Amino acid sequence: MIVERAYAHVDDHDDREWPWSVPCVRDLLAGGLRFTAPVTFLVGENGSGKSTLVEALAEGFGLDSWGGSHDWRYASHRSKSTLGERIRFDAAPLGRRMLGSWAARKGFFLRAETALDALDREGFAPDSVSHGEGFLAAFRGKFLHAGLYVMDEPEAALSFASCLELLGHIGQLVKSGGQVICATHSPLLTALPGANIIEVGEHGLRRTTWSELALVDHWRRYLADPHSYLRHVLD
Repeated sequence: MIVERAYAHVDDHDDREWPWSVPCVRDLLAGGLRFTAPVTFLVGENGSGKSTLVEALAEGFGLDSWGGSHDWRYASHRSKSTLGERIRFDAAPLGRRMLGSWAARKGFFLRAETALDALDREGFAPDSVSHGEGFLAAFRGKFLHAGLYVMDEPEAALSFASCLELLGHIGQLVKSGGQVICATHSPLLTALPGANIIEVGEHGLRRTTWSELALVDHWRRYLADPHSYLRHVLD
């Protein structure tokens, strides 16, 4: 493990203003977010705040909010978000060494909407491969060592088979001492054995299991009877 808990202290904020109005951010401020397994999935609807949360966690660890590796510091020239600049970590021994020394820090932030730009900066020449192949190239070339790896909806560019390959890379990364925090809509990814799953929504942050996830229930129902869903949007 690299980090064991993330938290933030904000002395003066308005709960009616973003991001402090987002339920998962309020939960983070109130009690922090604990990581009890090498892989943590944050699952929730669009607008639930999971992307806001993972971006802030990446920023708190010193990763570029635009996406990229630990050794490409703020290449996008973006300042940290109001939440990201306040994120702090309770870290495991290896994590404390990383947080105490920029040279020792290892990690990568992969976000769906900026992945190709980040990969281009990292030297992967994404124009020569498909979007999905570019994602997997990042794993093969950059997700290799003990460090903190934050991802925002990596399944967006991946086929079913590529998602399975991604899980294989995550499994190898964990064996190498890496830690993964991933925001996702994928029932395939969240089925990874041993992973923590946190459902994000109006309730804030809630730990759950794969079989209890709302998205898993919806996919099961849809695949069993697509018309029961489609009649509501097509009729």
